[in-house]
Amino acid sequence: MLLNDTLSFWRAWLRAPRSIGALAPSGPSLARLMTSHVTHLDGPVIELGPGTGVFTRALLARGLPTHRLALIEADPIFAEALTRRYPDARVLSMDAAQLGQTRSLFGDERASAVVSGLPLLSMPAAQVAAIIQGVFERQLHVDGVFYQFTYGPRCPLPRQLLERLDLQATRIGSALFNLPPAAVYRIGRRQREQVAA
Repeated sequence: MLLNDTLSFWRAWLRAPRSIGALAPSGPSLARLMTSHVTHLDGPVIELGPGTGVFTRALLARGLPTHRLALIEADPIFAEALTRRYPDARVLSMDAAQLGQTRSLFGDERASAVVSGLPLLSMPAAQVAAIIQGVFERQLHVDGVFYQFTYGPRCPLPRQLLERLDLQATRIGSALFNLPPAAVYRIGRRQREQVAA
């Protein structure tokens, strides 16, 4: 990780600790786990709360072309730095809860995956619901997947929200060497069992 990124992270944390939700930037083991199931062949990718770009770098290292990436960052300082660093990416300085009122970020094409670095456990329930509903209703392909990490013991999305939106969450692994250790969840639309005719 770049020293400048670490300093930027700490400055942002001092400005608004609740909006950062961590005591240190995500480490390489968590970045690898968060992006390990994302392939550039499936379609464009949206990253929520990229911050200093730890997951962004991991996505690009996996072969995702920069122009197939949309970065949604509420912190204007982070957003400006990301725009300079990744001029071919779509960088939007906005609250991810507005994605439900935003047309598809890739025109007629929907994203194949969303990689979220948002601190969902420290956000109001209404904001979390708006983010998840907006992503699944307006941005993700029908088979698209939402990846979220958490420092908590279970999925950070409330069961009632998952049920209401007909979603299912699966834990795909843990990054024990991250500081602090984190678990990663894959959230997608519930698969319907086909009934034999």
